[in-house]
Amino acid sequence: MGSSPPGPSVRSHLELAPLAPFQLVERWQAELWPPPAVAPAAMGLFVGRVRGTTAAGLPLEALELEHYPGMSERLLEQLARSCAERRGVEAVGVAHRVGTIHPGEAIVVVAVFADRRGPAQLCCQELLEALKHEAPFWKREWSGGRGTWVAGNTPLEEGGGVQVPRPLP
Repeated sequence: MGSSPPGPSVRSHLELAPLAPFQLVERWQAELWPPPAVAPAAMGLFVGRVRGTTAAGLPLEALELEHYPGMSERLLEQLARSCAERRGVEAVGVAHRVGTIHPGEAIVVVAVFADRRGPAQLCCQELLEALKHEAPFWKREWSGGRGTWVAGNTPLEEGGGVQVPRPLP
């Protein structure tokens, strides 16, 4: 009996430092297909940045993102692997910021490598939706020196937003 082909390669991590999306994607590609290897023909790429306003439309000073260390990393990898297997792509890279993030900074980078554009784009979109609705992140928006937890942000939380008056970290 022959061995089954290896599954898709997955690169995932949480990052406290600012993300450099394009350098990150170049690094993932070089790790997966070092020269003279040739990368797959298609890549779906998404870079999400922090908005400049809160959900209430106020100017945003910063977004604070908390998570469960260990659990969050495992879940990111599981979500990426599941989407990659379902869509038949060769590799997926996902990086997500945690900690304090300022408007305009990258908060998430997703890169999907595949033989065709359709699977790459579909996998990228599916993974982004999974991250948005299933990843255990808690967001607090800072505006006017006050932090407000974003309600309904993660599947593990219940209840509404809570005002927390304290200085911005």
